[in-house]
Amino acid sequence: MTRGFFITIDGGDGAGKSLQARRLEESLRADGVPVLLCRDPGSTRLGEAVREILLGRREMQICAQSEMLLFMAARAEMVHETILPALEDDGIVIADRFLLSTLVYQGIAGGLPLDEIMRVGQVTVQGRFPDLTILLDLPAEVGMARINRPLDRIEQKGIAFHKKVEAGYREALDFLAKESGTAPLKIDAAQDPGRIAAQIYEAVIRRLPLSVKGKRE
Repeated sequence: MTRGFFITIDGGDGAGKSLQARRLEESLRADGVPVLLCRDPGSTRLGEAVREILLGRREMQICAQSEMLLFMAARAEMVHETILPALEDDGIVIADRFLLSTLVYQGIAGGLPLDEIMRVGQVTVQGRFPDLTILLDLPAEVGMARINRPLDRIEQKGIAFHKKVEAGYREALDFLAKESGTAPLKIDAAQDPGRIAAQIYEAVIRRLPLSVKGKRE
């Protein structure tokens, strides 16, 4: 049984996941605890190569089944190579996206059955679900309007797709909570980023196990 504390920050495109993941990492490092920040897909050589295919190849058409399996392959490598070793060392792991994203983007929005995705996901994460899943909730139109760079392959799927993603998070969040046995935290991502960061930090500190809290002293 792995130890440590595993946090994922998820949400639609433009919700501020990467910013909040970095802010949380900075706050926890200031407390003196070991923290690993990773991005899904990515954070390993295989993961970064898959990320380029999934997000960088804007001209490439990829069906939902192939997308799901590519995301899972990158995730499996990240779990094996970086996440599980950090947790075994009683560290804190923060993931910018994780299994919930696949349930939403390729499942509810992409049309794949959630139970089929979860069967692959169980193998992928080796049974190690996040201890805390944080959803940054934001209307799709607001999130897409925030993006001020060229859209990646999935972001450019259009507002109708991203509205399905927005609605899908509510269903997938309940599904994942039942499958993993962990209660999620939903935060209004339309708030000031500093206020969001404070809410996330406070929620994490309240939930840290004693083995990790001891490293803050």
